[in-house]
Amino acid sequence: MFKNKSYIGISFIILIFGIYAVPKIVDRVKNGEIVKGNRLDNVGAKTSKSDGKLMKIGPAPKFELTNQDNSKVSNETYKGKVYVLEFFFTTCPSICPKMNLSMLEIEKTFFGNPNFGIVSITIDPKHDTPQVLKEHAKLLGVKSSTWNFLTGDKTTIMELSNKGFNLYAGENEKVSGGFEHSGLFALIDKDGNIRCRKDEFGNPNIYYDGLDKKGVRDIQEDIKILLEE
Repeated sequence: MFKNKSYIGISFIILIFGIYAVPKIVDRVKNGEIVKGNRLDNVGAKTSKSDGKLMKIGPAPKFELTNQDNSKVSNETYKGKVYVLEFFFTTCPSICPKMNLSMLEIEKTFFGNPNFGIVSITIDPKHDTPQVLKEHAKLLGVKSSTWNFLTGDKTTIMELSNKGFNLYAGENEKVSGGFEHSGLFALIDKDGNIRCRKDEFGNPNIYYDGLDKKGVRDIQEDIKILLEE
């Protein structure tokens, strides 16, 4: 008898809870509020499009070099812009032509966007004078006014490549062309920071493969993200 009364009491409490609480829960679902609360960290908070995807490595190394129009170009030239940077040389018989094609593809995708640019720095400044770089840009069919081909002091450029960006470049008489270098591209955001993706373990893939179709697709996707920030 006592057990039956207990069951009746519990059933009555459940009924009262249903009458009072269920309509409120339904209203919260309709209003999209059901996922908000103190127990769900940052849910519903406003975040940038790159949060959780693109890592911020740190400030890009500073530089000031001379472009194909014999004008000085530096980090400040690209302040407020997203840009891609590479090291190359015009007489490269191996990977540079492929890198050039990749950059042209990137240029085409973002052509006309004043907030995007490209920086191509020669590692053979003795040969690659501003005039040579201008002819090279013309030969490639470069159209963007924000794509600068840069030259300058050889020691400064090699230090910028190897110590600044940690992108290998060096002279080697045994290889065709006399120089060797990486085929990687660096991506820099509007604030001058190097940005990149994470690998499957959450580690940074600091640079993008300019010789690989996937690398080019990845950097194009990430440029779009940074342009919207």
